[in-house]
Amino acid sequence: MFKIKDRIVLGVVAGLAGNAIKMAIDEVSIKNKISQRSFRETAAGVWVSKKSEATNIKGQILGGLLDFGMGILGGIATVHLLSKTGRDHIVTKGVTSGITMGSFITFVMGTLPQNQVRPKDAASNLSYMVSHAAYGLATAAVAAKLGHPSLFDTKPQNDYLEPSEPTTEQKNKERCYATKSEMHL
Repeated sequence: MFKIKDRIVLGVVAGLAGNAIKMAIDEVSIKNKISQRSFRETAAGVWVSKKSEATNIKGQILGGLLDFGMGILGGIATVHLLSKTGRDHIVTKGVTSGITMGSFITFVMGTLPQNQVRPKDAASNLSYMVSHAAYGLATAAVAAKLGHPSLFDTKPQNDYLEPSEPTTEQKNKERCYATKSEMHL
């Protein structure tokens, strides 16, 4: 299977995949009248001054681009998190990073005085948090699955403790030595 070796490219791919999941959950939430406003409307409300501008097609495109841009940034951050901490406990790391990012973005957009389109009800904001948790989980899972193993080899925190498991580099050296010794026999 093809593995992505660049952290930024992997973050973009993972962020777009996670954001697609988030948007699908958002659409279901809107259709079932759980949430008052879509992510696109809320994001567009940062840039336009009237609700009618945020809900028209141009506002929806603007909000969608902003939302996917934030999803890409979150994907890049998630890849860097996994690069530093490893791919174990992917559910916990994914859900936590998604909710944290979503809470921060919702907080910032909610405090901007020019945003007149932000939802203020609990159901909408809870729907946002569920969507962000799914975003984080999907983003982390895609990053872990599509990322090349070398991206996740972390150096020890100190020089005194040996890694508990061999790194990819150590495994490759062992294979190389084994192959060379077989050739001499």
